[in-house]
Amino acid sequence: MATIPGEVPRLINGAERRVWDALRTQLGPADLVIPGKRVTDHLKDHEVDFVVALEGAGIVCLEVKGGEVTHDGQRWLQRRRDGHHHEIEPVRQAREACYALRSFVEADPRWTQHRLRWDHVVVFPNSSIPADFALSECPRWKVIDRDDLSDIVDRLRQVLVDQELQRPLLTAEGIEELQVVFGGRGLPQRDVVARALANEDAADLLTEHQSVILDAIRQLHRVEVRGGAGSGKTFLAVEQARRLAQRGQRVALVCYSHGLASYLQRITAKWPRRQQPAYVGEFHQLGVTWGAPVGPDESVRNEETVRFWEHDLPHQMAELAAALEPGHRFDAVVIDEAQDFADAWWDPILAALRDDESGGIYVFTDEGQRVFDRHGAPPVPLVPLILDHNLRNTRQIATAFQPLVDHPMRFLGGEGPAVTFVACSTAEAVAAGDDQVDLLLESGWRPEDVALLTTGSRHPEQVARQAEGHDAYWDSFWDTDQVFYGHVLGFKGLERRAVVLVVNEQAKFERSRERLYVGLSRARDQLVVCGDPDFIATVGGPDLARRLGI
Repeated sequence: MATIPGEVPRLINGAERRVWDALRTQLGPADLVIPGKRVTDHLKDHEVDFVVALEGAGIVCLEVKGGEVTHDGQRWLQRRRDGHHHEIEPVRQAREACYALRSFVEADPRWTQHRLRWDHVVVFPNSSIPADFALSECPRWKVIDRDDLSDIVDRLRQVLVDQELQRPLLTAEGIEELQVVFGGRGLPQRDVVARALANEDAADLLTEHQSVILDAIRQLHRVEVRGGAGSGKTFLAVEQARRLAQRGQRVALVCYSHGLASYLQRITAKWPRRQQPAYVGEFHQLGVTWGAPVGPDESVRNEETVRFWEHDLPHQMAELAAALEPGHRFDAVVIDEAQDFADAWWDPILAALRDDESGGIYVFTDEGQRVFDRHGAPPVPLVPLILDHNLRNTRQIATAFQPLVDHPMRFLGGEGPAVTFVACSTAEAVAAGDDQVDLLLESGWRPEDVALLTTGSRHPEQVARQAEGHDAYWDSFWDTDQVFYGHVLGFKGLERRAVVLVVNEQAKFERSRERLYVGLSRARDQLVVCGDPDFIATVGGPDLARRLGI
């Protein structure tokens, strides 16, 4: 039996059914028949009743007309059930549809057969056409009548083989290409980005609804909002800073990390001037604006640099803040990822307030993301609020890292693919991560959607980009043509639609669990984890291992 794509067709009338049955029983196993093939060109929409591809011959387009079909010397006429004769144009229909379909096929870059043998034939399965019938545009051999159905395939083959243009004959390979071309090209596929954008829209709406929390705390001036990853803390921090500034307050929106500061600055820079905070950026950079020294390279961790950043600079900043003029002080300070702050850092924050008793302090924290060796806490009482919803991660991702969250959370994010775990040694983790990045890009993710994050040593690409300076490195976070390469310590508060987490720590240490939590929660829609299964099970526990498929 011939190849028949799809299910048995729903033919519109008995005449087409008769032709279909004849073709189906006579065509060879390598031949192809497609009923009701539509094609559109710049002139009109066409429909070929049957496209027949014959191995060793070519392609013929059939136009079928049932009922009684006659010709009065000028027109083709068809007698309908109502007894009336209606004018039809079967030859023109067959010819134009055949040319349109041939042009479509030959324009497809996947078609390598060049110009083969094509032709068009009219079929009158209910009528009988005389043997000496002839029209200038339609010789008898281009007509199949009811008496010809018993050998319709042989007649179609003869039409093609008798062509004197000496074009190539259709091969089995050509028939396979024809099916591919008829399937279309450039079709919208299962689109990972479209799904991610839909999830993002839903999450944005849910996050905006959470802003009612800010309405509830309007009369409170000292508040701590606690929530796990994906709970919308950063949105609320930014929105609170905007609202306070809009009310005429001088506001500082502060965080610790370079990456989050870069994100906050880009977001707030788009606002109207009257809504923009007076300061947006890193805690340490705030001291620089007051006159504090820039300090040594913070990425070099030794006793001298730690003493400067953790002790010397905060004390200098406290002195500088105490000497600020009233116009340079703040009515309120909003701190995102406040669990990163050391005890000594709170002194300059409080000293920079216009009113150290009633000045606004709004902190947003997640104890599970305390990845630095600091255990600071605000030295003033704060009203605690708990966010227990995950809005930003897909349910699959949020469910995976739930064992690392210190309180139950409700998963309100969208659906996405299951978390992928790639088992490998610590030494092989970076190379495995690179392979997974390639697979994500091949599956439809754009470079701007993807980040590779390490938990141990930095990826060589990150090292190379950071060599150009912090600003240039964080500019690459916004580069739509590049995958971002980072470390979980610098990626807190940030996210990517698709993340490859490379667990490449050489040994477990005090904050390994927190690093793992941060890394697992940075992906919004698709997460791939590469690492030693025994190490991850040891750090994250058996429940996490089970959810990752270890």
